[in-house]
Amino acid sequence: MTIPDPVNLSEALGSFQSVWDPRIVTTVNDYDVRIAHTLGEHVWHAHEDTDEFFLVLEGEFHVALRDAQGQESEVSLFKGDTFVVPRGTEHKPSSPGGSILMFEPSGTATTGDRHDGEIPDHVQSTVGVEL
Repeated sequence: MTIPDPVNLSEALGSFQSVWDPRIVTTVNDYDVRIAHTLGEHVWHAHEDTDEFFLVLEGEFHVALRDAQGQESEVSLFKGDTFVVPRGTEHKPSSPGGSILMFEPSGTATTGDRHDGEIPDHVQSTVGVEL
């Protein structure tokens, strides 16, 4: 059995600068543990078959939510806060600047199974990149 090396999240975040471009720091069973820098707006999207877990590592992070009737609400998160977006819920992350940690099943696209409109240039539609 190969024992993996520990990962320091501060060092891992310091190894890249791009925003909305998650890096996979490790895998737990069939889930990726991803980190990302956040700045500006993401895109409205939904993950039909999985919840999405967020932990704010630094700064401020917002998640706009839209229910089946089109009603919108927003959750504001700060360093140390966690939030889970339930599967199938349309959501749009945004941030004035910060970094987050996410738990998602391996292979989950950052722009969901469906999304609204064009994906902005600063948002990477990816299933995560190895650190």
